[in-house]
Amino acid sequence: MPIAIYLLSLCSFAFGLSEFVAAGLLSGMARELHASVAATGGAIAAYALGAAIGAPILTALLACRSDRRVLAATMLVLAVGSVGMAAAPGLTSLLLLRFLVGLAHGVFMAVASNAATRLVEPSRSGRALAVVWLGLTLALACGVPLGTWLGALWSWRAVFAAIAVLALAGAMGLLWAMPRTAQPPQTLSALASLRALSQPAMLLAAGIAALVSVATFSFFTYISPFLLQVSGLDANWLGAAMLSFGVCAIGGNLLGGQLADGSHARGWTLLALAALALNLLGFYLLRAQPLAMLALCGSLGLLFFAIVTLSTMRLLRLALKLDPGVAAVAAGLNIASFNLGTAAGGLLGGALIAGWGLPFISLGGMAAALLAMLLLLRTS
Repeated sequence: MPIAIYLLSLCSFAFGLSEFVAAGLLSGMARELHASVAATGGAIAAYALGAAIGAPILTALLACRSDRRVLAATMLVLAVGSVGMAAAPGLTSLLLLRFLVGLAHGVFMAVASNAATRLVEPSRSGRALAVVWLGLTLALACGVPLGTWLGALWSWRAVFAAIAVLALAGAMGLLWAMPRTAQPPQTLSALASLRALSQPAMLLAAGIAALVSVATFSFFTYISPFLLQVSGLDANWLGAAMLSFGVCAIGGNLLGGQLADGSHARGWTLLALAALALNLLGFYLLRAQPLAMLALCGSLGLLFFAIVTLSTMRLLRLALKLDPGVAAVAAGLNIASFNLGTAAGGLLGGALIAGWGLPFISLGGMAAALLAMLLLLRTS
């Protein structure tokens, strides 16, 4: 594959680290910024909100610009924003910077997803997309534990300063490696692009993507208290479960790319959704079995990230049938769907805990996965 594909993966790793590492640094951030942990947790929500808004809307507004310039610009926003986070004097400024970097994150992932599929021949587009998304997966699986450790060793501010250096290197790499050829003419205006995405088929595909995140994160958001309090596992088992999730997520990402390039991508997506529902049911039925919890955490990571790649390719292909000019915006719609679904999943899990208790969060996720499967069955 072209080296630009791997540089896009490196840049997605930098953005993923910026988004996810805050969870591991939350206590130190709250202490230094003289804020409560609950209030500082807004740094995660602010970032996700920015990504959800930036992905479809800003991508549409920037659709006439060359991929090379847009991607490099988003990396520079990450670099400058990370320096600002490292020097943030208070929580308000940190939240604002997180939101702005989240906007850039949404644009980057939308444009990078579309660009990767055009840098290779169509028969390899799914695998190219999987490589780009692999950066996010590695950020979650490896970058967050490393960043959390470095934050404890030095400071959370040093972690964001390191992300700034990585982002700057990524911007320079993209300017060197991305093709300088002219961008294909944009056939639709920004408003028309967004209007094209309101087609029922596009909205249905985006809804399915959102439900996959609802299913996964209604459970995964609360995986720590579930394993510690419901399953009775200790911190060592929890660490092993998180490692299992991360390692298998990498495999799921690559598997999704292979399946998306095949002729039966829809069938594989249906099968993966059915397996996701069974996986979440397993968390409820086998919650007292430590080894089962370890295996189910791994399969959850594998299934979720395989479906992410399959869903992204599905939306891109639907967009290409409408007009090639809306492909990047379609990728943005997909990213927005996953981010909104992640937030909604956390709310669903919280409601289930309040109403019925921790053991039932996986059943709510199972229901969301089954609904996504039923919606996909209604599509061609």
